[in-house]
Amino acid sequence: MQVVTKAKRLRGEVSVPGDKSISHRAVMLGAIAEGVTEISGFLTGADCLSTIDCFRKLGIRIDREGEHVKVYGEGLYGLKEPEDVLDVGNSGTTIRLISGILSGQPFTSTLTGDASIRRRPMKRVLHPLSEMGARILGRDNQNKAPFSLQGGDLQAVRYQTPVASAQIKSAILLAGLYAPGKTTVIEPEKSRNHTEVMLQGFGAKVTESQNSSVVEGLPVLEAQKITIPGDISSAAFFIVAALIVPDSELVITNVGINQTRTGILDVLWQMGADISVLNERETSGEKVGDLLVKSSPLKGVSFGGDIIPRLVDEIPVLAVAAALAEGTTTITNAEELKVKESNRLETITTELKKMGANITETADGLIIKGPVRLTGAVCKSHHDHRIAMACAVAGLVADKETMINEPECVDISFPEFFDRLETLST
Repeated sequence: MQVVTKAKRLRGEVSVPGDKSISHRAVMLGAIAEGVTEISGFLTGADCLSTIDCFRKLGIRIDREGEHVKVYGEGLYGLKEPEDVLDVGNSGTTIRLISGILSGQPFTSTLTGDASIRRRPMKRVLHPLSEMGARILGRDNQNKAPFSLQGGDLQAVRYQTPVASAQIKSAILLAGLYAPGKTTVIEPEKSRNHTEVMLQGFGAKVTESQNSSVVEGLPVLEAQKITIPGDISSAAFFIVAALIVPDSELVITNVGINQTRTGILDVLWQMGADISVLNERETSGEKVGDLLVKSSPLKGVSFGGDIIPRLVDEIPVLAVAAALAEGTTTITNAEELKVKESNRLETITTELKKMGANITETADGLIIKGPVRLTGAVCKSHHDHRIAMACAVAGLVADKETMINEPECVDISFPEFFDRLETLST
């Protein structure tokens, strides 16, 4: 049980852990590159440690000291057939992206995960991989883990995804490394492009247009030194907290501001947020900056469509901001949230209603009317790190204590979240 009390103000400077998406990809590409890839700023959350564990079982030497990781790459075809099932824990990124790499390997692998992973849909990834030539056998007609994958002899494809998803796109592009010719992925809207950025850094030939990405197969990937920026999805909780707690001013340092991830800033600016981006720079191909956030009166807005992939992980905490904003906020086209660690449309609605929010779940989003006065409640995390942290942010402005059950799930992306939040609260 984690207890959160009302904060008078938030002041100071805070850093957030390394970007989860980039941390996963750095290990994966380091493993199939030639030479030793050195990573700093690695996220030591449970999901990214699952990726390390899986690649160790595939015969890759990986040394880790805190946030510093060395991956001893063995090239595209240097992985070894695992002696045991690869268990990804709670990591959807791991199971989907590693499937792309394993599709190119001349051996059989079996993948599974925790109860949440075993419920999540996999056919959206496994279907295009089977079209490329991978042979897959899994539960629920190849839609659920555990599943087994026999790789090798892939063919390049031109594939249009049913939804904008970086995990689907990345799995296909990673499989495309093992297919002669050009593999093309076309999305309805552009999703985050960390895979494309990093592939280019490792030496692959990748081109991007508005909604499509193309990779040329059979490259020689060369080891890199990678510095991982702070995760904007983790920073989002401090951004919203500083906006809604009166008399607050926070600097959040070294945050990744890749344009495919900054939808949350665009929506909050539209809501009237006082957020400044300072000291913009580039690190390992990714844009980085420091965020200065000051408490601000917010107004309700409507958003959906092509901005959703740029802020899909931040919608739970945006719902908290909307509950405190003047007017109605309407979120549409966010049905992808139903297949995350929890059904986040349902779980954020349930938990914020306990605290007095005027929030309604719709078929593809949320309608939130504000402002309301929140009251502390006993909230469930639903074993979902983003729901737990969103409830904690709401608790900072709620009358009475907020108690969060099963808060340890925050270790997936932000192990020190509650400690840092308490340090900033006065």
